[in-house]
Amino acid sequence: MKLIVGLGNPGGRYERTRHNAGFMVVDAFARKFRIEIDRHERDAFVGKGQIAGRTVMLAKPQTFMNLSGEAVSKLVKAHIESLDDLVVIYDDIDLPVGKLRIRQGGGSGTHNGMRSLLASLGTEKFPRIRFGVKGDDYAEARDLADYVLDDFPAADEPKVESTIGRAVDALAVIARGDLSRAMNQFNRDPAEGEEKA
Repeated sequence: MKLIVGLGNPGGRYERTRHNAGFMVVDAFARKFRIEIDRHERDAFVGKGQIAGRTVMLAKPQTFMNLSGEAVSKLVKAHIESLDDLVVIYDDIDLPVGKLRIRQGGGSGTHNGMRSLLASLGTEKFPRIRFGVKGDDYAEARDLADYVLDDFPAADEPKVESTIGRAVDALAVIARGDLSRAMNQFNRDPAEGEEKA
């Protein structure tokens, strides 16, 4: 089974913020594959479904971003045997809006949610999808926390929606067991062209 975790903050006030890109992708994935995320388990909302005969569990931690690792580590212990079967999707301020980066591992950068995951799991070796949220309105002198907790501006919404769609397609490839193909296909810029998942 693949455990697909989107990082974000619970509550309506955060729903369309940059920091909730992970939740947005998981919700879109759930809609596409008709998976109900309607059960509360181990500090997360979860739902299970099937993709190409493979079981996936979707999860949205409800601990708030800075404590994401607490919920994720509980789900990992309960449901998967290897961290190769964990995929985490989260916003990345170091990538511009419209870009995805899929990696087999790596550090947390400036992301507090990922910092919490690495501390709770005791390793940085698990697959992840970084979702670019740095818009043209980003100013280096601006407070980072304020920026990621703002909603995406209307001008960025078309690109955000397109990137959510690409992230869902990437997750579908990963769920079928082909992380390498997802990296090769979706780490390219959209302008370079991609095959459909």
